[in-house]
Amino acid sequence: MANPFAGEVALVIDGQRHVLKLTLGALAELEGELGSGSLVDLVERFEGGAFSTRDVLALIVAGLRGGGWQGDASTLLAAEIAGGPIHAAKVSAQLLARAFATPEGAV
Repeated sequence: MANPFAGEVALVIDGQRHVLKLTLGALAELEGELGSGSLVDLVERFEGGAFSTRDVLALIVAGLRGGGWQGDASTLLAAEIAGGPIHAAKVSAQLLARAFATPEGAV
């Protein structure tokens, strides 16, 4: 089960449930994958609805890697994601939101 308080999100890929999480290492890989811009730019694209499928794929891969998955983006190109591209985009947005959320009441 994914723990939202730990920044986790669940996603079913090819019938198998995965737990995704944007760890510091996964975020560093994500920044490298995006090349130009920063994570703030990525967040702004999602907030403004101007994200690309490349953004979604990069976030899904980073989240999977943060959850311990050893694959790469090419593995997902032919994969069946439960809920389709819209659900993948929602999971990506949740990953970003949970990675930078502070627990309620924390200083």
